[in-house]
Amino acid sequence: MSYDVGGVLLERPFKLRRLGHCGLNALRMEDCLRFYTEDLGFRISDKSDFGKRAKPEDIAGFGDSNGYFMHYGTDHHSFVLFNKRVCEAVGMGGDGRPGVVLNQISWQVGSLAEVVNGGKWLADEGLEMARRGRDMPGSNWNAYFYDPDGETNELYYGMEQIGWDARSKSAALWERRFRDYPALPQPSEDDEVRAAVQKGEDVATGSALRDALPGADYDVEGILLPRPFKIVKVGPVSLFADDVDATVRCYTHHLGLTISEETVWDGHRCVFLRCNTEHHTIAIYPLALRAVLGLRADSTTFAVGFQVGSYRQLCGARAFLAQRGATFVDLPAELHPGIDYAFHVLDPDGQALQLHFSMEQVGWDGRTRPAAARPYPKPGAWPATLAAEPDVYGGETLLGPLG
Repeated sequence: MSYDVGGVLLERPFKLRRLGHCGLNALRMEDCLRFYTEDLGFRISDKSDFGKRAKPEDIAGFGDSNGYFMHYGTDHHSFVLFNKRVCEAVGMGGDGRPGVVLNQISWQVGSLAEVVNGGKWLADEGLEMARRGRDMPGSNWNAYFYDPDGETNELYYGMEQIGWDARSKSAALWERRFRDYPALPQPSEDDEVRAAVQKGEDVATGSALRDALPGADYDVEGILLPRPFKIVKVGPVSLFADDVDATVRCYTHHLGLTISEETVWDGHRCVFLRCNTEHHTIAIYPLALRAVLGLRADSTTFAVGFQVGSYRQLCGARAFLAQRGATFVDLPAELHPGIDYAFHVLDPDGQALQLHFSMEQVGWDGRTRPAAARPYPKPGAWPATLAAEPDVYGGETLLGPLG
């Protein structure tokens, strides 16, 4: 059966365009919030106190109970940070499986119709749906579901944008929150704002939090910033799976991702999948590999990726994070094909993060670069400059200024 998606016949009633946002549920909440805002440079768009959903005695000693929505560009949030113990106490802990520390993997599709029709199709296909409707803050229409390992995935088609004044929407514009699929069509966000103004609502009272670090000591490609790099994209997401075949089938059959490459490292099969032209948006590794690599024993997340703006920025990021006391872990370059230069740093919870500056792009013929043509650089042996590859700095670009 084929589905008309914007005038094109596809195998499912939606098409994943990109990894939009993701986030983590933290144990050391205050330390992690400092790390992601001060060290990595995410700016807080909004926060929501999830602890209000629980009795005070049920979350006593759990620390900061707010969920933080953070951005690097114009999307209201590209990364979120929630308190893991608070989320579990109020029933926001996904499907409850141990080891799941990602709070969501959010896939952007092209329209509200794709969210609604896609969510219903996924339910008909037998996936367990978590919830659907429209979230606030962020204004993103969505359909949430679980993969075979209990990881929460989301379809959404767009969200609130943060403009030049760095302000998020006023809470007065949160009234159109939905707890189910909406009837189609819906009013545009422009009409929603006009209606609020006509009712006399003050639409200019949203949050406007700036960079968490003072100063501007680094010349970053001609702009003075508080750190020598700028995150310009979130991804890829790398996961450990109990059953690699079952997880890969979910992301290919149900979500429509394409396998770019498979590799075997130390006897372990690893699979890399894409939704657009980048080599991989998500990577799946067998759970048995976690202990071999010495990664966090209570997490099924291998790593969360963040792209910075240039090779120079990547080198600067490593030096900056080392200066601020970060812990690094050396992982074989063979485990991230398509990303030649990357380093892995641990957040305060011990979760690995992957910083990189460029990803191999897959062209019209669907072929990736032969493995023998990759440099596989060794840690500590990076050159001062790199020779250009045909697809260097290819793919998605940052919308908006560096700072």
